[in-house]
Amino acid sequence: MIEFKLPSLGADMDEGKLLEWKVAPGDAVKKGQVVAIVDTSKAAVDVEIWSEGTVVELLVAPGETIPVGTVLATLLEAGETPKTAATRTAPTPAPPRPGPVTRAGGEAVTSGRRRISPAARKHAEELGVDIASLTGTGPEGAVTLADVEQAAAAGAAKTVAAPDRSAEMRRAIAAAMSRSKREIPHYYLSEPIPMRRALDWLARANAARPVTERLLPAVLLLKAVALATREVAEMNGLYRDGIFEPAAAAHIGVAISLRQGGLSAPAIHDVGEKSLEQLMRDLTDLVRRTRAGSLRSSEMSDPTLTVTNLGEQGVAAVYGVIYPPQVALVGFGRIGEQPWAENGALTVMPVVTASLAADHRVSDGHRGALFLAAIRELLQRPEDL
Repeated sequence: MIEFKLPSLGADMDEGKLLEWKVAPGDAVKKGQVVAIVDTSKAAVDVEIWSEGTVVELLVAPGETIPVGTVLATLLEAGETPKTAATRTAPTPAPPRPGPVTRAGGEAVTSGRRRISPAARKHAEELGVDIASLTGTGPEGAVTLADVEQAAAAGAAKTVAAPDRSAEMRRAIAAAMSRSKREIPHYYLSEPIPMRRALDWLARANAARPVTERLLPAVLLLKAVALATREVAEMNGLYRDGIFEPAAAAHIGVAISLRQGGLSAPAIHDVGEKSLEQLMRDLTDLVRRTRAGSLRSSEMSDPTLTVTNLGEQGVAAVYGVIYPPQVALVGFGRIGEQPWAENGALTVMPVVTASLAADHRVSDGHRGALFLAAIRELLQRPEDL
């Protein structure tokens, strides 16, 4: 018997609200399949499952807020039957678990399959309409915009005060960053990096591209960070239970500001293996979906190293706080012209300040300096990125 639990979708997540099931009892599921939508303090996230089997029971109803680690559903493994699963688990008594969840009025939740369009869900939130109380009139019982508007007009649906999501997010971020500072012995380094070669190469590369396919300096920075982890592997991985687990690939978390305030840092997977063109597409898509609140759970839980870039906000440098259980964070400020001595002559050079926040339990200043030096050298050879 497989227990599907609510995963942690970030260092600042302690609980989540189940919005919708995408499966029902009896459904077969595959690895990577989206099985539920969970609301964190930042976004509604598509939650994937990483086991294969058949859904037996949904233990949490849409609308419930539950802690990370709560069992959401049970599944049978391939070739397993309810009888063999019961026999296998019988020797270990467990605390009594509530039966199938019932809604107010005694209606049993026998199927978690509730269909509602993103537009209808958003409209319901705007009107203060409780989605769980609606009866859908669309195909297969889907809740439509008309259903939401009718319920709001008739006053038949339960209305709830809209939570201050910005305040919730700030509290969650503050708790996670406080934990990081308490538990992780940070050290900080910074390095000014000349960007003339990178920007000249980028200008030539973009001259032959349509406007919609042009590359931004951000993708050069992301790729350089990912490739630098191959030289200094201590910067890429997770520190859990007193052990550092180096990552096999660089899944870079990208710090993205949200329109309602706060930020999120979902991952672009396998950054070191992707072309700059693919990274540009992935970055554009990730920013759009993050701000629209349509991320996948793997994008929230998989980052092995985070990059924050505040260059567009005009700051010269940024010194971040590590997202546990990661062990490093790289920051970039604006690319600005500075006096620069080169080959015995004083010139004006476009320069970006790269900063590193790293975990002293895993690395030290010497290794951190080598990491920043690797980033710098990679950006002097943009054609190789």
